[in-house]
Amino acid sequence: MPHIHTEPGQHDITTSAWIFREDPDELRMLLHMHRKHGKLMQIGGHIELNETPWQTLAHEISEESGIALDDLYVLQPFDSVPTFAGAASHPIAPISNTHYVGEHHYHSDYGLAFMTKGDPDLQPAEGESADLRWLTRSELAQAALTGLALQDVADIYTYLIDRIVPSWHKVDATAFTIDRPAESLLKK
Repeated sequence: MPHIHTEPGQHDITTSAWIFREDPDELRMLLHMHRKHGKLMQIGGHIELNETPWQTLAHEISEESGIALDDLYVLQPFDSVPTFAGAASHPIAPISNTHYVGEHHYHSDYGLAFMTKGDPDLQPAEGESADLRWLTRSELAQAALTGLALQDVADIYTYLIDRIVPSWHKVDATAFTIDRPAESLLKK
């Protein structure tokens, strides 16, 4: 999606999916070769004006990796989804940051950590990068050192491995609704 805010100094809101796979020997992290930047990056994208952050992330994960929400757990500080009258609950983001993306433009990003339920069939949507890689911590560090991956991507994945993965709960990603709040309330 193109930038919504195009004036110098403006921010677009984005979402990122930091996806892990448990292998017998160590965790692996999913990255894709970003078509525009030519670097290994996390899955994610811009939040459209008619989407919630969770809706955006659900379709970006599917489009960019071929992974469906029902193949994922989202890591959360709680073990069940809180409910609130009149609102649809969204996952809590362990990473939120604003970063410069060039051309006097910024992205404010809402990043969620995920764990796959198994070894998903990775088939991105047509037109998306087919270069998907499951890297170990040392492989990602090397990719960042050589410039193949962005350093902040390696730093965030490392933070998540050290601080979030060991202590947060795996909550089924489908426990969170991708419906708009009014639509989800009408179903009750």
